[in-house]
Amino acid sequence: MSNKAKIGVVTVSDRASRGEYEDLGGPAIHATFEDYLTSEWEAVPRVISDDQALIERTLVELIDEEGCDLVVTTGGTGPAPRDVTPEATEAVVQKPMPGFGELMRQVSLQYVPTAILSRQTAGIRGKALIVNLPGKPSAIRQCLDAVFPAIPYCLDLTGAARLEADEAVIKVFRPKKK
Repeated sequence: MSNKAKIGVVTVSDRASRGEYEDLGGPAIHATFEDYLTSEWEAVPRVISDDQALIERTLVELIDEEGCDLVVTTGGTGPAPRDVTPEATEAVVQKPMPGFGELMRQVSLQYVPTAILSRQTAGIRGKALIVNLPGKPSAIRQCLDAVFPAIPYCLDLTGAARLEADEAVIKVFRPKKK
């Protein structure tokens, strides 16, 4: 059963969406998945502004129309007035998955005390998982290293595409079959 996974990679940034600076977050996510994954996958990238309605529409489009199994966002998770990625995510998911945000904050606190200001979250829409990551490329890798081991099994449970990872790079957890 080798269906190619589709992974939405969404950069939420007013300035990057206007071309005022280069998007580093989306490419950092893509590079991390290139390192991790041995199964076939296709990235579906988007760079959008910090607008809640637009973020919601983009998440819905990626899952409901593009058929993404996993959508990973970067940016818009802080306390600033325009940081609304978690609100947009919560508005479109059927099942919140708060453990992802809890673990990412815990890991990030080992690097910066301002990690408590981060509001990353995650949730399930249909068969797809949405995970909000911070905007800084080094923090993206740190957070993905922490939560990715649970993502393939989560997608197994929802009926999404199966992700296989290079065990030499990152060890995923799946319960042993009895």
